[in-house]
Amino acid sequence: MEFKDYYATLGLERSATPDDIKRAYRKLARKYHPDVSKEADAEARFKDVAEAYAVLSDTEKRAAYDDIGRRGAAPQGAQDFNPPPGWDSGFEFSGRDFGDGAGTEHSDFFEALFGRHARTGRGPRGTPDAAGGDHHAKVTITLADAYRGARRTITLRMPVLGSDGSTTLQERQIEISIPKGIREGQHLRLAGQGAPGLGGGPAGDLYLEIAFQPHTNFRVDGRDVYLDLPVSPWEAALGASITVPTPTDPVTLTVPPDSAPGRKLRLKGKGLPADPPGDLYVVLRIALPAADAPAAKEAYAAFARSFPDFNARRTLEA
Repeated sequence: MEFKDYYATLGLERSATPDDIKRAYRKLARKYHPDVSKEADAEARFKDVAEAYAVLSDTEKRAAYDDIGRRGAAPQGAQDFNPPPGWDSGFEFSGRDFGDGAGTEHSDFFEALFGRHARTGRGPRGTPDAAGGDHHAKVTITLADAYRGARRTITLRMPVLGSDGSTTLQERQIEISIPKGIREGQHLRLAGQGAPGLGGGPAGDLYLEIAFQPHTNFRVDGRDVYLDLPVSPWEAALGASITVPTPTDPVTLTVPPDSAPGRKLRLKGKGLPADPPGDLYVVLRIALPAADAPAAKEAYAAFARSFPDFNARRTLEA
């Protein structure tokens, strides 16, 4: 994923004031607007400028973006962004829109940090007896919690604007119930956990977008789960009965004889719980012993002599 330096896009220092941001945006928007600009990359530059302004002109988004640098997650000079797990989790925003997002395109970086359909806004304006606005946040859970369900205490960071115009991140902890079988991208609604109402009006709701922590062994696609399983050459060639891990309990898997690398074996119903549940796909990877001793080298040489007509690159021949 490419890191977006929004300050550099607008030609600003990180200490820029709201007026500085507005002036820079207006200048660049006029320069790169596709209807008037003759620059070859005007449309792409215009989108970059608009996205930078959408973040830096919004108090909440700017505070969340600046926090990346304070926590050392932003790259220094390089454009490749390999963020630590949970870097985009735990920021609480108001005015987020999870509609269809039609007509709005954002970079992968923007969508990862702020949500796919984030927009600038503060929710409904306050009026006497008005209901509080809804809040939104992304939270990261483990795959095991999604399989079993759980109760967890999470910490959210909410950007708060002080009387002096400065922004601080205020933390709060809440307890949530994670339903069994929840999928990545789904939302949990916590009634009354959003912004307080005015004049006795009801509080808004808090919507939590679910993300999964990266797992060492498993990757998830919808309800299905995938595991790359190393097997020895003889297990793949002769077949074997192997104990393999799942996100819950180990199971015994039969590897058929003459299995090629990349073969997928399905464990029906072992994916995320649902009605119907997903499947767990085991993808075979051939693990080769190291030829790091005379006996091992001789074993490989004998193996080669046993298959004089084998051509590993036959598929490349015209």
